[in-house]
Amino acid sequence: MSVARMHEHRDDEVDALDPLTHSEMCLLYRESADSIRFAKTKQWRSLGATLAMFAGLMAVGSYNADNALFVELLMLTSVLLSCGLVYVLVIFQNWQNTEREKLRFIAHRLSAMTRTVRGIKSHQEANMFRYLLLSFMILTLLLGNAVALAHLAGLQD
Repeated sequence: MSVARMHEHRDDEVDALDPLTHSEMCLLYRESADSIRFAKTKQWRSLGATLAMFAGLMAVGSYNADNALFVELLMLTSVLLSCGLVYVLVIFQNWQNTEREKLRFIAHRLSAMTRTVRGIKSHQEANMFRYLLLSFMILTLLLGNAVALAHLAGLQD
C-alpha cells in the first residue's frame, strides 16, 4: 500500500484484520519500535563519542602547543566534528519520526485498547519532550565544542 493510500484511511477507521495480517502488523510494529530505540541509542552514543573526541583534541593540542598550525587544524577538526554530529543527530531524529508514523498507522488498525493505551501520553507532549532532548543534545555538543575551542585557543597565547 502506498503512503498516499495509507493516509486515505480515516483516523477513527479500524480495519478488520485476519490473523496473518494481524501477526504481520504486530511484527512491523515491534520492528519500528526497535528501530526507534536503536536510533535513540545511536544519538546518545554519537554525542558521547564526540565529546570524548573533543577531550582527545584538547589533550593532543596540549602536547603539541608549540605547533600553531597543528593547533589550528585541531580547532578546525573540532568545528567540523560539531557540524557533522548536528547533521547525524537530525538524521537519526528524522528516522525516528518516520518509524513513529509507521507505529501510528499500525496502531490505528489494531484494537481500541491499543489505541487507548497509546493515547495515554499526548502526541504533542511526546513531541515536545523529543525535541527538548534533541535540543539538549545539540546544546551539549556546542558547549563541548566551545570548551575545546577555548582550550585550544588558549594554547596559542
